Amino acid sequence: MMQQEHEQQGSTPLVAAIDLGSNSFHLIVARVDQGEIRPVERLGEKVQLAAGLNAKNEISSEAMERGFKCLEQFAQYLTGFTFQAIRVVGTNALRKASNSDIFVQKAQEILGYPVEIIAGREEARLIYLGVAHTQADDNERRLVMDIGGGSTEFIIGERFEPKLLESLHMGCVVFTDRFFGSGEINSQRFQSAYYAARLELLNIEQAYSKMGWVDAIGSSGSVRAVSSILQAMGESEVITRESLEKLKKQVLKFSHLKRVRFPGLKPDRQAIFPAGLAILMAGFDALNIERMRYSEGALREGVLHDMLGRDHHEDVRQRTIKALMNRYHVNTQHASRVKAHAQTCFAMVADHWGLNDDDLELLIWASKVCQIGLDISHTQYHRHGAYLIDHSDLMGFNKEEQCQLAILVCGHRRSIPKSLMSNWPKETAKKLMRLLILLRIANVMSLGRDDTLPEYSIQASDSTVSLFFPDDWIEQHPLTVANFESERNYLYRAGWKLTVS
Repeated sequence: MMQQEHEQQGSTPLVAAIDLGSNSFHLIVARVDQGEIRPVERLGEKVQLAAGLNAKNEISSEAMERGFKCLEQFAQYLTGFTFQAIRVVGTNALRKASNSDIFVQKAQEILGYPVEIIAGREEARLIYLGVAHTQADDNERRLVMDIGGGSTEFIIGERFEPKLLESLHMGCVVFTDRFFGSGEINSQRFQSAYYAARLELLNIEQAYSKMGWVDAIGSSGSVRAVSSILQAMGESEVITRESLEKLKKQVLKFSHLKRVRFPGLKPDRQAIFPAGLAILMAGFDALNIERMRYSEGALREGVLHDMLGRDHHEDVRQRTIKALMNRYHVNTQHASRVKAHAQTCFAMVADHWGLNDDDLELLIWASKVCQIGLDISHTQYHRHGAYLIDHSDLMGFNKEEQCQLAILVCGHRRSIPKSLMSNWPKETAKKLMRLLILLRIANVMSLGRDDTLPEYSIQASDSTVSLFFPDDWIEQHPLTVANFESERNYLYRAGWKLTVS
């Protein structure tokens, strides 16, 4: 089918998204046709990374191998096609795993594309985006609930804009292991799972109930399973409290996970169905949901639409940076000066240093938010700013982008935190150091509160940076020259030579 589609519509570009979920891995391939995303193929396989986490939060070698075999199939399928963009995202199990770097490195080798581990609320945002594109484009406020293998996301939004986002630490795989690990099903075990979910939901009940919604929508495997069972039983596909109670009574009759059988329930979901049902029932009761519809849209569809939005310059990361600046009262005039100098410096050395547009984007973000820590304290404000970035949910940013942004903010003044770069691959660490030098130069150039950019130039090598200014400008800016002298000493300790003339 895919080959025919490719031959018939070869002029329209392909995009793909891979979702490395805690329970299953999914691949979706789609065409971009007149600005619309049209799915042409979907692949998925049960991997259960979350079930492979031990007490130290290490993914077992067996679970990793299951994941690698699945990715090898995806890689083979992708071979032979030309893609406009491919994005790979990892969710709760990889967020939680202490050895996720080992899995990610091998996964990247298999796929040939970077793997992004996204934060819980970023996952929620992308899920909402995927669901919203399957719904009528009206102004009604909607609640979305997505039960995954390791986490459950709740979002309230209007049209394509999420208003409330939350990711709770409960999922059908981890709850199966926690409450049904022996395989036995009884009322006590089911109630324990239900009340554990209710305790998680206590954190969001008030805020979500206060905002309210008109329509409730469920996405992903557990909700799809319930909807499919109801349809196969000849009932309405709309999920109600009454239909959930009916399914619960039937589940308890099976007494063991191996005996769970429902019409419309896929064999690979039989063992995790009771835990998913308990979480869904807790969501209904905690948020007083009466009816819920199932949506085919979910995380991977949201990833596709997010990629398309970035191509059309509707990048949510820009809004996130702006929100940070507003929240922490950044001096926008000064931030604009730093940004202007950073862009000027970047343009002069980008080719020689092998920097690209993505690197420039990261540098610009850092130049805009490098002073957010001033809202806490003037002392060590670069460290405060890095902490805020490192521990915030930054919509649109993956874990790697967020960590790199925090490093640039932390290192934009005073001593250079080379230790923060030691855990990165050599080429990444080299790139970060070069961006850091450009940001530091831009920061020094902006300290004088002078909006006039002098005619200066930069020459750079692997360990040397030289700045050249007009003679009259140097004479008129002795404070800047003194700051560069201090900067020269900091860079020298980091193994770099800075000259200013």
